[in-house]
Amino acid sequence: MPPPTRPLRKLGFLTIGLFDGDDPRPGHESTLRIIELGEQLGFDSAWVRHRHLQYGISSPVAVLAAATQRTRRIDLGTAVIPLGWENPLRLAEDLATVDVLSGGRLNPGLSVGPPMHYDAVRPALYPDTGDREDFGYERVSRLLSLVRGEPASTFDGEEGIEVFSERVQPHSPGLGSRLWYGGASTRSARWAGENGMNYLTSSVVRAEDSGSFEEIQLSHVRAFRAHHPDGEQARVSQGLVVIPTDSATPGQRAKYEDYAAKRLPRTASPQGPAKMLFSPDFVGTSAELAERLYAHPAFREIDEVAFALPFTFEHEDYVQILTDLATRLGPELGWKPAAGTPGR
Repeated sequence: MPPPTRPLRKLGFLTIGLFDGDDPRPGHESTLRIIELGEQLGFDSAWVRHRHLQYGISSPVAVLAAATQRTRRIDLGTAVIPLGWENPLRLAEDLATVDVLSGGRLNPGLSVGPPMHYDAVRPALYPDTGDREDFGYERVSRLLSLVRGEPASTFDGEEGIEVFSERVQPHSPGLGSRLWYGGASTRSARWAGENGMNYLTSSVVRAEDSGSFEEIQLSHVRAFRAHHPDGEQARVSQGLVVIPTDSATPGQRAKYEDYAAKRLPRTASPQGPAKMLFSPDFVGTSAELAERLYAHPAFREIDEVAFALPFTFEHEDYVQILTDLATRLGPELGWKPAAGTPGR
């Protein structure tokens, strides 16, 4: 097994939070229980996906607001909020509020681009301004400036019994340093670095040049750090699908292997007009997974991960996977549970 260039410093996980459209509460409750379990197991972070007009979490900020009241230590992130659906000023207020409630644990991940199926949703989302909306990086820039305390209004002071502020309230001073950009291209990696953000890289990249998934992802990590003020110390988190089987039942192992096998064909070549290239899912014992990860060029240059949980598994499957990640694979990668975790 090739040695890692650095031990894994932060271990996190990502969940989509699926639910039944006819009875959505149990699915949301399951997501909150998974986040609570993550804290109990010593994970450093828990992240939720964002899904509009689907049966996954449509309001991650609201879900994480609930999670702040059921956890005390674990960082809470979004991976990612598509800003094409958002008003940056309103979102800045929501993020700052949840960050204050959490005691400074919120890590918002963001992305740009037009909403999915934009022509179908535009009449409901932007009925009057749909043709004029800017879905590029400027939308992120607006959010960054507002979260970091730049003026949102030219008016402040007292008016009658009310007091107005020129900047977003509440203001959470540390939140600006905990904003992440979810990117899949060299351009987005460079932009995130130039704007002092952190960088989320996942199990999909844009195949702009020839090369394997691993080579392309490594080039993005290096481009981000080359353009970031913090250089090699700039934060990057990798989000591969990683499924340890150490304590899995035979039935669970078969389910996990079948899941990965069905998704494997899409990794053979770039998909669609955007030329998106997917990573294979990682399934196996923690010893096997550690060997594969240590051989992954991009993994060898990062020390933070938020391994993605598969979309369609059951609650008990997620419990087994998270438990093995924290008690088996994490230690194999040099990670130690957060201080205050039982057993430490």
